[in-house]
Amino acid sequence: MEEKVYICIDLKSFYASVECVERGLDPMRTRLVVADPERTEKTICLAVSPALKELGVPNRCRVFQIPKNIDYIMAPPRMQLYIDYSADIYAIYLKYIAKEDIHVYSIDEAFLDVTDYLEMYRMTAKELGCAIMQDVYDTVGIPATCGIGSNLYLAKIALDITAKHVEDRVGVLEETIYRDTLWDHKPITDFWRVGPGTAKRLAKYGILTMRDVAHADEELLYRLLGVDAELLIDHAWGREPVTIADIKAYRPESRCLTSGQVFGCDYPYEKCRLVVKEMADMLCLELVDRGLTAQSVTLYLGYSKGAARASANGSIRMDQASSSARVILSYVERLYGRIADPAAFVHRVNLTFNHVVEESGQQCDLFTDPAALERERKVQKAVLDIKKKFGKNAILKGMDLEDGATAMERNRQIGGHRSGD
Repeated sequence: MEEKVYICIDLKSFYASVECVERGLDPMRTRLVVADPERTEKTICLAVSPALKELGVPNRCRVFQIPKNIDYIMAPPRMQLYIDYSADIYAIYLKYIAKEDIHVYSIDEAFLDVTDYLEMYRMTAKELGCAIMQDVYDTVGIPATCGIGSNLYLAKIALDITAKHVEDRVGVLEETIYRDTLWDHKPITDFWRVGPGTAKRLAKYGILTMRDVAHADEELLYRLLGVDAELLIDHAWGREPVTIADIKAYRPESRCLTSGQVFGCDYPYEKCRLVVKEMADMLCLELVDRGLTAQSVTLYLGYSKGAARASANGSIRMDQASSSARVILSYVERLYGRIADPAAFVHRVNLTFNHVVEESGQQCDLFTDPAALERERKVQKAVLDIKKKFGKNAILKGMDLEDGATAMERNRQIGGHRSGD
């Protein structure tokens, strides 16, 4: 295989850094958290500035976990602003690397395949990475960290672990260096895709480091982790065969659309039913907007503490794939009535439309009026046009104005947080 060189760039405490730049403050020295002051002290900080991290404040902590003796700025989330900054930074990457060789991993992190660019720029990977980081800082004022590796996994680990311990914030790894320097690193959860649950299962058998994983009995690992064991074994040795080209060529066998929310207070049976209907209506509009249909629906309800059971979930398959709100909502209400406990209060809801495919014409049964479906579709299209032109709250349904409805507030959010508009 061709020897690859990857760069993984992470924008340090991205949301917090953007808020500092907007205020004319130094992102590396300012004590700032991004959190919604209108929510309770239990709300999660979306970002914590490096200066607060140096004082021991953990990333994505809850507001009440910040020591009372520390003075800091609390900045309300402005998700649209962060998206705009991220787009500007992506444009900087495009000055150096073609889009075919860039994989955007998240709003603040991207992988760059620089294999074919180093000779052209007459730079080492580290020099190119530093040049891009400096360009980002000079252009938008956001500091960055960089990991360089001979595969995607090593670039990510160089970023997450190695770069944190060097002054220039650039980590470099290849398989031999990885095994020499990080095989005994603890905790094992510092490594990409090793969560607390996986670590706990491994620890029962004395597997505490990547060295332990590399020399563990493979049958044991497959018994503990299933097919995920193959990935962990490869990563323990510093191997990763997947390339950016593979990622871009990947097409999932099936797709879904999902919507979820966590309530600020306990929701009783009828209020939760209302919110589930709102969520279904929004997903139906998304189906129409993207020219898709769904074949089945899955609903998850997470109950509040004290309920007889922690959660309820179920699925229902529709007679035919559809994007019609009238059709789909009837199934959603039927599913809700089947799985929801009328005596329990709900804290979390997730609704998923499954087997989502490109629309290929509405197929109707003997009991469905195709003319009525077409009229509804035209109404949905008109609603979408109005929302796109005048805002999501420009046109609402009566249920969106009922007590307990959340659609109007969620329309002002991106990813469950304030958009800032």
